Parts: sequence; C-alpha cells; structure tokens
Amino acid sequence: MSRVDIETKRKLREMNAGDLLTAIEGQDETLSIGLAFEERLRLVVDEAYSSFTHSKVTGLIRRAGLRYPNADLRQVDLIEERGLDRSVLTQLATCSFVDRQQNVVFQGFTGSGKSYLGCALAKQACQHRIRAHYIRMPDLEEAWTLAQDKPSGATKFLKKYAAFTVLVIDEWLLDTPSEGIRSMLLELMERRYDHASTVFCTQYPQKDWHQRLGSGVHADAIMDRIIHNTIWIETGTYNMREHTTAHK
Repeated sequence: MSRVDIETKRKLREMNAGDLLTAIEGQDETLSIGLAFEERLRLVVDEAYSSFTHSKVTGLIRRAGLRYPNADLRQVDLIEERGLDRSVLTQLATCSFVDRQQNVVFQGFTGSGKSYLGCALAKQACQHRIRAHYIRMPDLEEAWTLAQDKPSGATKFLKKYAAFTVLVIDEWLLDTPSEGIRSMLLELMERRYDHASTVFCTQYPQKDWHQRLGSGVHADAIMDRIIHNTIWIETGTYNMREHTTAHK
C-alpha cells in the first residue's frame, strides 16, 4: 500500500489529499506486513487525519492574531492566590460556553492577567477547531474608522467581526467610546447575540459599563445584548506582570 505510482500521487494531490499521501508513503512495511487491507487503511487514515487536524488547528491559532500565542488555560499560574475558580477555568476549557453562545468577561486590575486569559481561551477554542479572533478595543475602533472610507467598508467590517465564533475584545472600554463607536458596538453585538461568543477583557466592573458607554439608549441596548448570558470572572488585584518579571 505504501508504493504509490506517479498518476495516483497526482490524483491525491489534486484532491488536496496530501496528508493521506504522506501517511501512505510513510507507512512502515515491516510493521504493517501481515495486516489486513482494512487495518492498514485504518492506520493510514488515522495518521492522515491527525496531520490534517494539527495543520488546521495551527492555522486557526496563527490567524487568531493572539497577543500571547503561547497562552494555555492548563498553565495558569497562582490560581488560588489570585482568587480564580479552578472549576470555572476547567469548564471554560471544554468550550461548552461556545455551544451555549455565552459571553465571558475577565475583569480585574491592570496586570492581573486578563489578556493572557483571553488569549488562552481563544487558543483553546482554536484547538477545538473553532474560529476565534483577538483584537484590542483601540485597534477595533481604528479598523472601524478606516472602514468608513472604503466602498461598503462598514458592511464588510461588521460582517467580518460578526462571523468569528469567538471574538476576544481586549482593553474593553479603556477609553470612553464616541457616539459613532457606540453605534458600531450596538450593531456588532446585535449581530453576535445568540449566534456567537464574545470575550471581554476589562479593568471596569459591570457597574461602570453603562456610564462609560455614554449612559444613553445605546448603553442600554449594548449592555442588554451582553450581560444576560455571560460568565463573569474577576482576575483580582495580583500583578502578574510583576510576578513574571520576578521569576525570569
């Protein structure tokens, strides 16, 4: 089975079955001798599928634009010291919140590890072959501003950011958004509501959101599309930047 003629190789590549071809050519004849055809086929397909999955996950992680691409929910430091709930992090790691279209908020002081947790959650989603994306709020605002100058730019912008199954918005409400940005946020949250999960990393507790969103009807509507189906996690006051620097 490992001996594949040139024409068969061409057909496999044309069908984008390169992983399968590699698995066939890499099968050890000595180890597989005596196995039934069905068993050898199963081993080849298992190997090809493993390679395909690894490639897909690697691509998803690369395209997610993570600030911390090595972030890992299984390697979160000082969980108890920071007051984090290990069972909640374990549940998040299953990505069941995505199936429920739940949002997640990581809220805490500067340096408390919010961005790391947001990236770790996005990466976990990628490992479940879920399309995720990370962006800072200032960069989201800049992208929206630039989109205004392009034909159908606003529509394309909203379609793009509504399509991510998991969208991590870091530095949420770091600056008070303008009226135009509030209108964009309302439309974006409306499109994502009950269809996708949004992860917010912010310094501000829920009680401050309404004022920072302008205290008007836009604030009411934006919060209404976020707070009712959200997992809130306080990341505390422990400065993880200082901890990381001290242990280098």
